[in-house]
Amino acid sequence: MKTLFLLLCGVMLSASPSFAVDKLSGQEILKRVDNNQLLDHAIINSTMIIHGRSGTRTITSNSWISGKNKSFSEYLSPAREKGKKMLKLGDKLWTYTPEPHDRIIAISGHLLKQSVMGSDLSYEDMMSNDSMEDDYDAKVIGNETIETRPCHVLELTAKRDDVSYYKRKVWVDSERWITMQTNLIAKGGKLLKKLITKDVFKLDNRWYPKEIHFKDMLAKGGGTEYHITTIDLKATIPDSRFTKASLRR
Repeated sequence: MKTLFLLLCGVMLSASPSFAVDKLSGQEILKRVDNNQLLDHAIINSTMIIHGRSGTRTITSNSWISGKNKSFSEYLSPAREKGKKMLKLGDKLWTYTPEPHDRIIAISGHLLKQSVMGSDLSYEDMMSNDSMEDDYDAKVIGNETIETRPCHVLELTAKRDDVSYYKRKVWVDSERWITMQTNLIAKGGKLLKKLITKDVFKLDNRWYPKEIHFKDMLAKGGGTEYHITTIDLKATIPDSRFTKASLRR
């Protein structure tokens, strides 16, 4: 689930004293966040816990990432989801459902706004992995503490009409350069979704989110948890993984 990971990751290589970089502009902070956001190659095993209106569901998956334009995900459990797959190539997205349907569906247009497996994430969220620095104008509006971490608070406004969320408010850890909270906001000012990083881990001098909570503020469920179980940044992934033919393998 590449873009889900990228949407939340926002990491930076180094650490520094709390608020020691207060003089950085909003764009400079976004650039630091973006520098590690796009992974060259990675294999991620993850668990998604969906607290829906009718109960809680747990879904596990493996995802393969190559740059910002290619990702492939395969769902491992529960039994009803096992074998389902998702392929992203550039701005194209396909899903595959195994037997008895055995069908590939292109996800586009209004379908991109639909929930992924009943979670608080839409397909549009899964597709969104572009540079925040490229997509948004940023303004530093203060410093606050989130989950005991000192953070720079940024207000982002979309540079273009085709950006999924017109505004964002983000809290960036001033020591570890990881996004601790993101509020996704409509053009009219309504809060649409909230993402909070609950736990992180360090690998090869980089900080990554280990547990993130999502909440669709317009939905009545209890939110969605995303847990990263393992991540391999040195994997060699064949190009054949990122093809429509791989969906039926």
